[in-house]
Amino acid sequence: MTVQKQYDVVVVGSGAAGLTAAITAKTNGLSVIVLEKAPVFGGTTAFSGGVVWIPGNPHFQDRPTSEGGVRVDRAAVHDYMRHEAGNKYDADFVEAYLDYGPEMLRFLESRTEVKFTPSLYPDYHPEAPGGVQIGRSITAAAYDGRRLGKEFQRLRPPLKTITFMGMMFNSSNNDLKHFFNFTKSAVSAAYVAKRLGVHMTHLARYGRGVQLTSGNALAARLAKSAFDLGIQIVTDAPVRELIHADGRIAGVIAQIDGAPRQITAARGVVLAAGGFARDLQRLQQHYPHLQDGGEHFTPVPEGNTGDGIALGEAAGGHLSQGLPNAAAWMPVSKVPYGSGAIAFPHLVDRYKPGFIMVNPDGRRFVNESLSYHDVGAAMIKTCRGLGRTEAWLIADHRTIRKYGIGFVKPYPMPLAPHLRSGYLTRGKTLAELADRIGVPAQALQEDVAAFNAAARQGEDRLFGRGSSGFNRYLGDASHKPNPNVAPVERGPFYALKLIMGDLGTFPGLQIDTQARVLDAAGQPIPGLYAAGNDAASIMGGAYPGAGITIGPAMTFGYVAGLSLAGRLDGTTSARPAAE
Repeated sequence: MTVQKQYDVVVVGSGAAGLTAAITAKTNGLSVIVLEKAPVFGGTTAFSGGVVWIPGNPHFQDRPTSEGGVRVDRAAVHDYMRHEAGNKYDADFVEAYLDYGPEMLRFLESRTEVKFTPSLYPDYHPEAPGGVQIGRSITAAAYDGRRLGKEFQRLRPPLKTITFMGMMFNSSNNDLKHFFNFTKSAVSAAYVAKRLGVHMTHLARYGRGVQLTSGNALAARLAKSAFDLGIQIVTDAPVRELIHADGRIAGVIAQIDGAPRQITAARGVVLAAGGFARDLQRLQQHYPHLQDGGEHFTPVPEGNTGDGIALGEAAGGHLSQGLPNAAAWMPVSKVPYGSGAIAFPHLVDRYKPGFIMVNPDGRRFVNESLSYHDVGAAMIKTCRGLGRTEAWLIADHRTIRKYGIGFVKPYPMPLAPHLRSGYLTRGKTLAELADRIGVPAQALQEDVAAFNAAARQGEDRLFGRGSSGFNRYLGDASHKPNPNVAPVERGPFYALKLIMGDLGTFPGLQIDTQARVLDAAGQPIPGLYAAGNDAASIMGGAYPGAGITIGPAMTFGYVAGLSLAGRLDGTTSARPAAE
């Protein structure tokens, strides 16, 4: 492999943050190399939903209001961020985000392969001060992976558990609607047959699906843009050490082709290696449920072991402290796979009518249709002191056949394999189900009875499920009167065990609004930048809406690229985010 000894910029990590930084720096005249620890590129982004949360994004801001356009209200964004982040709210970072987020999107969409489409996602707390029902989240446009040419084989595949036979679904063309309806509609049956036929052809030829959506499409689009600019993405190239020279970070030592290689960076190094969601030692320090004896099972890539953060700390940087949540919590189930298991993130099923969640005491404890982060935080709270962090997702036969549950697909896909593997548990009655999952039968029966009494009128008197625009968005609009609520009453009954997972970590290296890593005195470390989950979350340990991880990752990756190229106007602050 031909790798030069000298570049202007070295980027560590090939997710959305790193690739955005690389593309920005290269477009502004700098030579750039991207070093990726894994054998594939795309980072956590390739596993994600590919949504970015950018208030004032051009997909809504630049459209006439008569055509669904939404004008950015900067004061409202500040109000919402202040509400969400609490004492971690930082006005300077919000201002920088509002300035550079839309600018980043316009730059990428006008100059590269990166494209987005408007999303109908509400903020996760749209009724909070400054929250909105639409306008801040957009989604990566679908992409044909074959456009990557031979590099397609190095793109990180999507998470296995969110595909069907390796097939990804496109929400913009009613893919899922046709698959749900293919036994009921001749049109849907024809659509599904054609879609499967094309997909099987692609599998035979390329070994994977080529119709990419969500984060896989975003990672592919960013990588194609980088390749088009002549940026080299070197995989299997873990960075072991930063080079110090003349009082600044001047390069890296990376393991390439089995040998240490010294690569200098005339302008600087960008750390974008994905955070520490796989660093067991740090997780024990930061995750309260692990300290309490609970289990954690993350779907993020195995390489996210905090390498970038460790490199930054060794250079004098320091980790942000005191966040109310150490990660973007995600309830997951463990799907048996080979001799082990893989994680299924519960992004959709909990919102549908006919599901409830109960804690180890057999009691409901949360509005099941809140965001994954909020439900995860509630799981941690309700299980505190029990020595385990788990919950059970409960449904009756009618519900599970209509919507599926977790990795279990709806009718006509069979339930038997999942019952045999132990992934799914069934009981003829609620009492039998309770006995099989180890929760008090009386408590479960009481809570289901109380829930059903109100659910028959479309109400959830305990937690107000369906009262939020965000709740309703992911419910079943065809179910009346409440798209999130239906009784759990027709046996047999089913249960699926949920444990705690995450979508990535929030604590990261303290940076300023130019994405420069700061030392303990709050001063920029010359030549060292961080973005994505290697940088402290500007959300203050909160999760305000869909895309609040990738949005800041790309924005401050863009800022890092501009700063390295000397293109910032000097108005951004060297003050760190609030500790």
